[in-house]
Amino acid sequence: MLLYVTLGLLVHFVFFASIFDIYFTSPLVHGMTPQFTPLPPPAKRLMLFVADGLRADKLYELDEDGNSRAPFVRNIIMNEGSWGISHTRVPTESRPGHVAMIAGFYEDVSAVAKGWKENPVEFDSLLNETRYTWSWGSPDILAMFAKGDLRSHIFTESYEASSEDFGAHDVTKLDTWVFDHVKVRAIEWLRCNTLDAGIDTNGHAHRPSSREYSDNIKLVDKELKEIESTVKDFYGNDGKTAFIFTADHGMTDWGSHGAGHPLETCTPFIAWGAGIRLPQKVSAQKFDDSYLQEWKLENWKRQDINQADVAPLMAALIGVPFPLNSVGIIPVDMLNTSDLFKAESMFTNAVQILEQFKVKMTQKKEATLSFLFTPFKSLSDTKQANILRKARYYIKQKKYDEAVSLCRQLIHLALRGLAYYHTYDRFFLAFNVVLGFVGWTSYASLLIIKSHCNLMRGVSTEAKNPSRLLPCAFVAVGVSVTFFLLIQACPWTYYVYCLLPLPIWYAVLREIPVIQGFVTLLSTFPPRRFLGYLLLFILGVEVLVLSFFYRYMLTAGLVALAAWPFITALWTRAKSISLSWIFFCLLLAVFPLMPVVGRKPDIFLVVGAGLLVLLLSLFVVTSVIKRKDSFINEELVLHLLQMLSVVFSMCVVYGTHHSLLKKQGLPLLNQIVSWTILASSFVMPLLSPPVLFDRLFSILVSSMSTYLLLSTGYEALFPLVLSCLMFVWIHMEQETLQHSVVSCKQKVSTIQFACNTDAAQCRDLCLDDIRRAFFLVFFLVTAFFGTGNIASVNSFDPSSVYCFLTVFSPFKMGALIMWKILIPFVLVMCAFEAVQVTTQLSSKSLFLMVINISDIMALHFFFLIKDHGSWLDIGTSISHYVIVMSMTIFMVFLNCLAQMLTTRKLSLCGRPKSHVI
Repeated sequence: MLLYVTLGLLVHFVFFASIFDIYFTSPLVHGMTPQFTPLPPPAKRLMLFVADGLRADKLYELDEDGNSRAPFVRNIIMNEGSWGISHTRVPTESRPGHVAMIAGFYEDVSAVAKGWKENPVEFDSLLNETRYTWSWGSPDILAMFAKGDLRSHIFTESYEASSEDFGAHDVTKLDTWVFDHVKVRAIEWLRCNTLDAGIDTNGHAHRPSSREYSDNIKLVDKELKEIESTVKDFYGNDGKTAFIFTADHGMTDWGSHGAGHPLETCTPFIAWGAGIRLPQKVSAQKFDDSYLQEWKLENWKRQDINQADVAPLMAALIGVPFPLNSVGIIPVDMLNTSDLFKAESMFTNAVQILEQFKVKMTQKKEATLSFLFTPFKSLSDTKQANILRKARYYIKQKKYDEAVSLCRQLIHLALRGLAYYHTYDRFFLAFNVVLGFVGWTSYASLLIIKSHCNLMRGVSTEAKNPSRLLPCAFVAVGVSVTFFLLIQACPWTYYVYCLLPLPIWYAVLREIPVIQGFVTLLSTFPPRRFLGYLLLFILGVEVLVLSFFYRYMLTAGLVALAAWPFITALWTRAKSISLSWIFFCLLLAVFPLMPVVGRKPDIFLVVGAGLLVLLLSLFVVTSVIKRKDSFINEELVLHLLQMLSVVFSMCVVYGTHHSLLKKQGLPLLNQIVSWTILASSFVMPLLSPPVLFDRLFSILVSSMSTYLLLSTGYEALFPLVLSCLMFVWIHMEQETLQHSVVSCKQKVSTIQFACNTDAAQCRDLCLDDIRRAFFLVFFLVTAFFGTGNIASVNSFDPSSVYCFLTVFSPFKMGALIMWKILIPFVLVMCAFEAVQVTTQLSSKSLFLMVINISDIMALHFFFLIKDHGSWLDIGTSISHYVIVMSMTIFMVFLNCLAQMLTTRKLSLCGRPKSHVI
């Protein structure tokens, strides 16, 4: 079993990693020649202001009194410069946002995972090309652009990381710090300056709709005005300074970001000063949204751009080479320059992107056999030369609009070609991964059939042993594939994806007699009954798949599960348990209908959930006191300690909430108590007796004490309702088994968890066991999506970790939120450990069935992955696949955790306890 689990984990790790090689490879290439506009630039210096986490609507809209929150910025829009919306891409985080603005390309998600503060991949940026750059802002951002500065021309100053405190009295101090340091060092400015303001922290702490967020915008607007005045005075109003004000990403109404919601991807963009066109009044504008009317800006021309377009715009304004890896397109309509300068800038932009296309094509051509290489036909060498020659001719003939249009066409073709060569091997890799998936699922199914169906009876020894030609054939295929990959100089990961299906399919084809016997067995099965079971299984899997897109499908599934007693004999044999099952199924079905995100904190619901846990604990304590065994004192003390832990959690949640409302920060005592409760929650269950009900209830109370600290609203009730349903499920399965062909004499109240279950106690599988495996997967998905959509980064409220820490720490906060997600998962796994013990189910066969169901879902999501359309759709499709694969891998580790929590025993008084089976 251990060997199979190890191999299964290895295979699934490969399947999991394949998504990053297929969809998340770095798009960067090297070896291009720098390109710059061969004309005098309109600006000598440039200032880039980046308001971290600033939403476009919050900056542009008028307040309830009809006044602008940013009067200085609004004056620029109406009298001095150009404005619009800068559209960002997923992931909407600070690092990729700054890379897009300053380097001109959209950094892939895998690069973000490789490093938070430093460059995981080498790339060129606008700052590398400037004479001097001064930067002020976040330590997480500035360091990555200053790294590798060989010319010592990039100077950075950043505030302490501990200053990013969501619970601080005055979160605007980050912005004040930035602007104060700019004013002090203003005399040193020469070429390019970047400022990173910290509205993001205020948004996380108080929400974008709060007064604090609005006041922060007013502060930034006021400081922006002072900085502009200082710069102009210092340079004698020479008119050679360009200003750009934008944001790296937006923010949802509930104070988070990372996904592709329009509130996260729409950021403000305002440019003014040297080389920037003055405002243009228009009578009508064509946009799909209603922003212009809401902002009362319908008469001032709005010019939207992509975030990567900021880099080539800045390069053109100050006359430096375009960043080598930039894929941005200059918004020439924003330039207040000669038509010749616009045309030359666009021509330079086209050549710079075309250089990347040529390098990418050359690399792929050299790494592919000549007879297999398929070039990008829309942009042949001849067409490239013709377009460039024609564009240059238009410029000489002063047909600047035609030249700009032709260059824009060339850029779009080059970008399509870049995408074509970047995804050149995608089908080849995807085919091999799907081949491995199907093979693994087939092999796991054969193992289940072989172990529990006597299909080999009557089969001759010769038929049981595979032909010697089979291994020889697979070895020959493996050698051929290896040689094919070797001559193409493919990465080592390609060898893994292409060679892994071979041993898997060899193992499948070795079981030909089992396959033949199973087909024979199916032929004796009533066709209608077989089709009915098959359709029911397919319907169940489709409900699980659809629940990733529509959470209300979980509600439909739970309502269907509530009808389970009626289609079996359970309703007549165990009416009280059946009623409990129906009640808790319907109660749990309410949670997927609740809002996923955007919840306002409701501490009274959290405290109410804690009171319900205390009420249940009182019933348990009462039952313990009624017992006459000798261990009553130890068990009673444990229950009282756990109840005290829940009380402390309620007090900490209530106290922390009111302390943050008063802007007094996170009290140190509350923080210490929170971390202590979290640590004790792993130990407390191990002190309880190994009796099934007692141990599960101890795990529930310990988990709830931690979950309350991580809750902000109705979700605090979810683990409690889920656990009640799990307790009823255990009784339901016991009732089902007692009236089946399998004898079961023990009552649930007397069954104990055992460290080592006797293999003789396990029985063969039946159709009910497939249902139990499906129930497990369904409850796991419900545990994941019951109160949040983990397919979306922005679906979790960062305020849920404020009882533990308020200073920005992405890894600690991420770990705490991940544990909050996993607590319901652990409760389900512990309950299923009990089901496995009570029904004497084979753990190996169960594992295989659950893996098969998960793999069928994963294969489904693999085909649904998108690389086109909106970035919200692309990100969601990829995250669905990652979630299912992670669920399969995590299931193994959480199963080990569940076994430890249910079977291990520590003694509170130092006395050893025996495990009675």
